[in-house]
Order: sequence, then structure tokens, then C-alpha cells
Amino acid sequence: MTDRDINATPDAPESPTVSRREFVEKTSMAGMAFTIVKPHVLGARGGRHVAPSDKFSVACIGVGGMGGSDVRGFGAQADCNIYALCDVDDVNAERSYRLQPQAKKYKDYRELIDKEAKNIDIITVSTPDHHHAAASLLGLRAGKHVYCQKPLARTVAEVRAMKAEAAKRPKQATQMGNQGHAAEGMRITREWIEAGLIGKIVSVDFYTNRPIWPQGIRRPSEAHNVPPTLDWELWLGPAPFRPYNPAYAPFNWRGWWDYGTGAMGDMACHIMDCAVWTLGLKFPGRVIPETSQLYTETAPKLSRITYEFPVSGTMNAVGKDGTVTLTWRDGGIIPARPNGLTALDAWPLWEDGFQLWTGEKGQIIAGTYGENPRLLDPEADKAVKATPVPVKFPRTKGVYGEFIDAIKAGTQPGSNIAGHAGPLTEMIVLGNLAVRAGRAIDLNPTTGELLTKDIPDEWVTPKYRAGYSY
Repeated sequence: MTDRDINATPDAPESPTVSRREFVEKTSMAGMAFTIVKPHVLGARGGRHVAPSDKFSVACIGVGGMGGSDVRGFGAQADCNIYALCDVDDVNAERSYRLQPQAKKYKDYRELIDKEAKNIDIITVSTPDHHHAAASLLGLRAGKHVYCQKPLARTVAEVRAMKAEAAKRPKQATQMGNQGHAAEGMRITREWIEAGLIGKIVSVDFYTNRPIWPQGIRRPSEAHNVPPTLDWELWLGPAPFRPYNPAYAPFNWRGWWDYGTGAMGDMACHIMDCAVWTLGLKFPGRVIPETSQLYTETAPKLSRITYEFPVSGTMNAVGKDGTVTLTWRDGGIIPARPNGLTALDAWPLWEDGFQLWTGEKGQIIAGTYGENPRLLDPEADKAVKATPVPVKFPRTKGVYGEFIDAIKAGTQPGSNIAGHAGPLTEMIVLGNLAVRAGRAIDLNPTTGELLTKDIPDEWVTPKYRAGYSY
């Protein structure tokens, strides 16, 4: 049960091929030397050792790929002990099992939570998308702090259930694994925008090179034996039954609507994150999809999705004709090369993805996670690099350190489910809903009520198999 790692945008110019897994580990490890320990642990010696009994016990659900990065990330925190590991695939889990030999092993997260609730403090969920809501909600209802990989869920109803449950539990920290939200680049971008360096925002464009797995295909018909190391029934979990095929697991599940959320679900929680946060976006008024040929069960090979948000008084935006537009592109559709790049600049600047902000007075471009932001006016960029704008948003210790600090303080990290990650994910799954429908969908931009009729209920409110719920 794995959120497989895929190479992602570089997080630093000196490392142009850094993977998403490496980005998570580098950004989260950076502040580990500053971990705060409980006062009584320091004792007379003033040391930094944390006694085992004072550590947070962590149960990790899905421990291969990005799940393996999460195991290592939490395992490296001074205040954490990896107590249990859960995965349906022994092959994908093998590295985590080797690195944490003392951890209890489970295949079914329902059994883990039922048996070990009294022994664990934190639950991480790094499974394919179709398990995110079920596993996270079990963890929340068991009273645990929950760290869930992105996106939070596949559908609107699942996301709303997660937001509602998290809102009832403000002392239980929740966090989505969109690691750029805890990094500096995103804060710099927002500080530049709020300092008026490009004026009020008119539009934002997003690009990713995903999908890098098959999409726009029909269901395979050939028969395959289930690998002996994989529990296929548990892998399917809440999803409808179908025979095993390597077209689904362990890697290519992202493109199938029953299990994943396509290119948007994989990368929009990173690339669109800063826009949702900076502009305070909640619900669009309209979502307009353009795609390659549609197939019933899989996301299309390419898509361009336009979100229209009515400008409100709380936005740092002016829009055009009262509407701010966000435009998503995947599958090889690249926005036009903007002015301000030098002849030596490749286009796109980042192979894996970027965000391009257009304001009344200029443009900002940044990488997938908001890294390396750059004003496209060369003189203005040189000036702001020489004389940075004042720091307005506190820097964090990275995605894991920020989460642990929030638990200690009884507060919430930045990308928490109720306040930020939920609205961000809901916006993304609404984009997928429009793609599946093959037409524009309209919403009440205040309440989020879906105004477009004749959308299949299952696309909004999925039915789970017996034994799973949200």
C-alpha cells in the first residue's frame, strides 16, 4: 500500500535532479538540530536525549515510496519512535521494515488502530488515494494526530467529511504532506505579493509534466496472478472489487479514478498550494475543463482546467472583469514563454512543474513547491534579492518538525485539514469532477454547493465496500 515516489521539481539550483523523496527529507531534516524536548527530559545535565517513554509513538500506514520517506522523516525526529508499520505489500515495505526492525508489523490498518490505539500518538497515512479518507478518519476518531499524504481524498464528500471531523478536534494536529507549505519559498512568494511587488493578482498559471504513468486507457482484460507478497483484497479496501492487474499496483494506480486522482491529485497540492493560501481561495464559481479523449475509468492523457473565482474584498487580487482565473495544465501543455527570461533560460525553467503569477505590475515564477521564486523583471528581481522584503511569515523546521511542534503546542500546522489542506484538496477534486463530466461545472462560490445537475452521485459521494467508512 504505497504512495509511490516520483521524481519531482528540484528544490535547490545546485541539485537539479533531486527527487520528491529527497526534497521531503532535505527540507524536513534541516531544522532537526533545533528540536524542542520536554523540559523534564533535560534534567540537571541539560542534555538533548529524549527518553523512550517521552517520545511520540508513531504508526505508519503505507510504508513504501513516499510512505518510506515519511517513516524515515518521523523516525529521524528526536521526539518520535516508530511503533508500528502497516502495509499490504511486503516487497514495497521491505526497506522500511529493515530500517525499523523493532516496529510491530500489520497489513490491515483497521486492525492496527483497533489493537494499538492506546499505544500510539500519531498516525501517518501514505497509501494510494482511495484509502486516505478511511484511514485518516479512523485515526482522528481514535483520538490521534494525523499526517496524511496528499491529496487528502479522491472526492468532494470524503474531503468534507475529513474537514468536519478535524474541525471538531482542534487539539489533534493534522497535516497534509504537501511539504512545500512548510518551506521558505512559498513564504517568500507570499511576502513579495503582499508587499505589492507585482501589484494585485490578475491570474495564476500552473504546469506539471505529469502524468508519467498511463492515463486515457481502457480497463485491461488479461488475467494475472496476485503476487504472493501482496494482499489484493486489502489493497482494494473501500474500492469496488476487480481482478488484480499490474496496470493498477504497485505504481500505476494514480491514473485510475477508483484509486487515484490523476496528474492533478499528484501535483496540484504542491503547485497550486501557494495560490490557495496567498489569495485565501475557497470555492470557485466555475470550473472549465479541456481534455484529450475521455475514458470512463481513467484520467485523460492531458488536460487544461480553468478555475474562475469572483474577486472578494479579502483577496490581494484584481482579476479581470471581477474574476481571478487559475489555469492548470498537464500532459505536455506548456504555457507561453513569458517576457523577462534571458536567452539562456530554458523553458520551462523547471522540467517537472512551476507556478506563474501575473499581477498588474509584473510576474513571479516559482517551482513546484514555491522554491526559487523569481521576479520576471530582471532589475526588480536583482533589487529584491539585494534588499529582501521583511519576513512576515515565520519559517518552520520543515514538514515533520512543524507537525511535531504543533502537537507539543496544542496548535495546528499550516497545512492542516480543517483550515488549509481541506479547501485546497476540495478545489483539486472539483477540477477532476469537471474533467470526468467533460463540461464546465458551476458552484455557489460562498457555500460550495454544486449547482450543475446530472453529475453521477458516485463521483461526488462514493460508496465504500463493507468494512470501510468515511
